[in-house]
Amino acid sequence: MSRLTALPADGTHGTFELDLGGHEARRRAEVLAALGDTWDPVAALADEAAAQRLLYSGLDADQQATYDMLVAAGVLPPAGQD
Repeated sequence: MSRLTALPADGTHGTFELDLGGHEARRRAEVLAALGDTWDPVAALADEAAAQRLLYSGLDADQQATYDMLVAAGVLPPAGQD
């Protein structure tokens, strides 16, 4: 739904409203349709967590220090909370 109110004669700004609710519902439906019936969100999250653990495994001392600094700053989640 879009709506534009009449522009006032005194030169002030009018109001433009755009409701994206319908568009968002359609976008979500299209995403789910594209994922298909075989998409398993639990397996996808488990695979993502495994990839995250693998990414930060085997770090040398400098890399581990950087990782620890990023965790302390809240940039990365602590290990085991992925």
